[in-house]
Amino acid sequence: MTTAFDKTVVTFRHCGKDIYTFSDQNATVSSLCLQNQACARKHQCPVCQEPLVLGLLDAPVALPCPFTNGHKAPCSFLIGANDGPSFLREGHDTELHVGVSNSKGLVYNYTLSGVQRDEHGWEQCVCIQLVPPWRDSLIESWDKELQLFSSLPIWAPERFHEEREFGSCCYGFALTFINHMRSLDSKDSLSRDEFTTLHVLPRIKPASMYIKVYEEIQRHGLYIVNK
Repeated sequence: MTTAFDKTVVTFRHCGKDIYTFSDQNATVSSLCLQNQACARKHQCPVCQEPLVLGLLDAPVALPCPFTNGHKAPCSFLIGANDGPSFLREGHDTELHVGVSNSKGLVYNYTLSGVQRDEHGWEQCVCIQLVPPWRDSLIESWDKELQLFSSLPIWAPERFHEEREFGSCCYGFALTFINHMRSLDSKDSLSRDEFTTLHVLPRIKPASMYIKVYEEIQRHGLYIVNK
């Protein structure tokens, strides 16, 4: 069973701890009155059970969700998981799947059936936008080149297992295209390790932590970090 990640995670500090919960789950958080003693008498800290009075520095803040609708992320490198977004974490034994979106949110990805052009299915993924929105000429070129690139014989279905043996398959398809566009933009190519280090890991690490926090709140109602 996968997680939808449709709730907002908030965090606040009290009794020396960082406390995470869902914004609509606990009236203590959703209706907080800062430095208001009358409100504090109504609400107790879920950890120490003392009246909850928070200053501005300790007030609840929303934790940014690391997942984006890839169909609304133009010209991006997208990372998904075959078993759903809850498996997008470091060290999880699941197969990740990557793709590249065009300017209209159509996601090109290499599979056993060849290159797929998905209009849906990438609604919760990690997105790395690769083209600034103000570069109109590059965006136009991106779409044309992606359409041509995806039709090359190297990405035929029968070559998928051959590519997979070398660890490339969907990642190889996406990175090869990205490097093709970098060359047209007079930029050096990136190795797989370079691209992973520069772009992928900085997004996967916070996503992994977010998943852990979210699932702990689902199980226990709270996630607590001692400070």
